[in-house]
Amino acid sequence: MRLSWWKILCILLLLVISIAGFLGGVPAKPILNETIRNLYYHVPMWFGMMIFFIVSVVNSVKYLRSGKMKFDTLAVEYANTGILFGILGLTTGMIWANYTWGKPWSNDPKQIGAAIAILIYFAYLVLRNSMIDMDKRARIGAVYNIFAFAMLFPTIWIIPRLVESLHPGGMGNPALNTNDIDSRMRMLFWPVAVPAWTLLGVWITTLRVRLRLIEEKKLNHA
Repeated sequence: MRLSWWKILCILLLLVISIAGFLGGVPAKPILNETIRNLYYHVPMWFGMMIFFIVSVVNSVKYLRSGKMKFDTLAVEYANTGILFGILGLTTGMIWANYTWGKPWSNDPKQIGAAIAILIYFAYLVLRNSMIDMDKRARIGAVYNIFAFAMLFPTIWIIPRLVESLHPGGMGNPALNTNDIDSRMRMLFWPVAVPAWTLLGVWITTLRVRLRLIEEKKLNHA
C-alpha cells in the first residue's frame, strides 16, 4: 500500500523533530535548562488539540444543517483525537512541571482549566454512548459538542489568564512571545513541530474514520 505524500511528510517531520528534540542545540534558559526541548512536543500537542476540536465542532454544525451522518462521524472522531492530544499535552506538561516547578501537579490555574476542558469532552463521548438511536445520538451530541467547544475559551484561554500562574504566557500565548522561544527553536517549532503533530492527528483520525465505516458495513450486512 502506497502512502500519501502528506503521510510521508508527517513521518519525515516527526523524525526531524525527534532528532532535534534529543540531539539539537537549545538556548540556555534559566530554570528550564535542557527541559526546553519539551517545547517541540508539549506546545504543538495543544495546538493540535485546538485544531481538532475546531474541525470537530465545524462538522457538528454541518451535521445540524444537513443531517448527513458523515459529518457526525467526522465530528466524533476529531473530538476523540483532540482528547488524545489534550491528554498528551497535559501529561507532557506535568512531566515538564516536575522538573521546573518541583512537582507534576501544583493546582495551577492552567493545569486545572486544561483538565476541566478535557473532562467536558469526555462527557461528550459518554453522552453519545448512552444513546442507542443513531439520529438522536448525533443530534444531541452535535449540540453538546458546540457547548463543549464554547467552554474551551473560559477554561483554557480566559480564566487562567486572569489569575496568577506558574505557567508562561500569562499575558499572552506561550511560544508566541519572543521571550518564550528564540530564533533557533522557532525555525523548528513552526515549520516542523506544529505541522508534524497536526498531520499525525489527522492520520490517526482518518484511520479511525475508516475503521468506523468498516464496522458500520459489517453491522448492515449482519
